[in-house]
Amino acid sequence: MPTAKKRTRTYDPTKIRTAVHAQFGHVREAVRTLTPEQLALPTRLREWTVRDLVAHLGMTLRAFSRLVSLPEPARPDGALLDWPFAIAAEAPDIAGYARKLADDHPDLDAYLAACEERFTADLAAHPGTRLLAASGGALTVDDYLVTRTVELIVHTDDLNAAVPGLEVPYDRQALAACTRLLADALAARAPGGATEVRIPPYAVVQCVEGPRHTRGTPPNVVETDPLTWIRLATGRLEWKDAVAGAKVSASGERADLSGLLPLLA
Repeated sequence: MPTAKKRTRTYDPTKIRTAVHAQFGHVREAVRTLTPEQLALPTRLREWTVRDLVAHLGMTLRAFSRLVSLPEPARPDGALLDWPFAIAAEAPDIAGYARKLADDHPDLDAYLAACEERFTADLAAHPGTRLLAASGGALTVDDYLVTRTVELIVHTDDLNAAVPGLEVPYDRQALAACTRLLADALAARAPGGATEVRIPPYAVVQCVEGPRHTRGTPPNVVETDPLTWIRLATGRLEWKDAVAGAKVSASGERADLSGLLPLLA
């Protein structure tokens, strides 16, 4: 697992908090419209149903409330860029817990409302500098909230993919933070300057060992849109399928990222 010695990007804490609330609000509004038949639909997440997926979306906020209830770590021994690689190891346990929550909370709207209410109260009670024992090491509240944008955007996209006709909006700030964190995680996994990865309008990163580009058009360029990037980084979309479907433009001998993706695996 790559270890980030320092943060390579900063995020505005106020904007991140607003983005988390906004994206969760979009999810709540959409869930109110789902029928029992839609909640029973399968998703692209193995055996999860839409109901299980919604329960997991509630976990996005419940996880924060759980962490602030634990003793504060003594020192910040984690880094934001370590989180994407650490969370993959927890996937089996997370899946089982999501199914249990779905069984335990038949009224999903009430469940999501309770998650949001407690999250809001816990967030108001703790400063952004408070440490949390997160996956991959202790993070500040402000850093941990950036990871909530990833969870919310990724699983909002799963929800849209599972329910025909559903179009849950993507909050712009949440989408931007999710895109940037996963782009920076790629650069941490494959440090270097031979390849430029462009995800307009939110991120540009340099990665992959080799000759470093200094001026003009880079010899190795990858370009895609934010949602395609997020699907590639999380294993929802295969590199070869994205290239074949013209979802990704890749030029240069070091522009094939298939060996580096997905990141959350």
